[in-house]
Amino acid sequence: MAKITASVFTSHVPAIGAAMDLGKTKEDYWKPLFAGYDYSKQWMKDNKPDVIFLVYNDHATAFSLEMIPTFAIGTAAEFTPADEGWGPRPVPKVIGHPDLASHIAQSVIQQDFDLTIVNKMDVDHGLTVPLSLMCGELDPKKDAWPCPVIPFAVNVVQYPVPSGKRCFMLGQAIRKAVESYDDNLNVHIWGTGGMSHQLQGARAGLINREWDNAWLDKMIADPVGCADTPHIDYVREAGSEGIELVMWLIARGAMSDIVDGKVQGPAPVVKHRFYHVPASNTAVGHLILENA
Repeated sequence: MAKITASVFTSHVPAIGAAMDLGKTKEDYWKPLFAGYDYSKQWMKDNKPDVIFLVYNDHATAFSLEMIPTFAIGTAAEFTPADEGWGPRPVPKVIGHPDLASHIAQSVIQQDFDLTIVNKMDVDHGLTVPLSLMCGELDPKKDAWPCPVIPFAVNVVQYPVPSGKRCFMLGQAIRKAVESYDDNLNVHIWGTGGMSHQLQGARAGLINREWDNAWLDKMIADPVGCADTPHIDYVREAGSEGIELVMWLIARGAMSDIVDGKVQGPAPVVKHRFYHVPASNTAVGHLILENA
């Protein structure tokens, strides 16, 4: 059967992608941030998955205020990098895994989660920046991402957005779906977005280092309690865009220590943890967990 062996968590700041695309990674401002992913790129080479299930949020490219699914799974054979206003990022197209994606959709819907099935969409920086951070700079003319990717978009843009607890439960349903797939695949699940940041209003530029790291501690050691964090706490402590962190709880809920909504197995192994401020106007968090 297929199996989730690891989870990766990272912010997906658009300016990070721009820094890579414009050759600025060695500049003083950006160098400390990219150094935090040196371990991760080597880990990715040493632990190359067969498929990545990548949880992210769309930024008004594939979807708009006219139609916003709460949870949407990409089932296409490939996904083109989106033009977000200044041309598509110069990265390889994303190859999907239609068979596994369709199987996950079938299984998760039968577990009473309503998913929107998307057979065609472009993918924006929410998905491509994490891939670039973990896989390095690739030439779209001759390189490819190391494996197929299943995009999983979550609405954290327009309220109402799903609760952390709902996302945590969804992660468990995704793991069950993966484990019921017949092929022997090594699957990684990634949660992206966050950490603390606010892009508008009187608190624009808010970053809360202490809260971010306390939340990371809790997500690792007390994921059930972390999943109960109410929306108002994210907004008050981590800014209006801090709500993106609920997407990390999908990946955390998919780890093998969580059974029936409780911690009932060995804790995952923390392989790497990194935190940096600022990247543009955002706090960047990063974590790699492997199932024990």
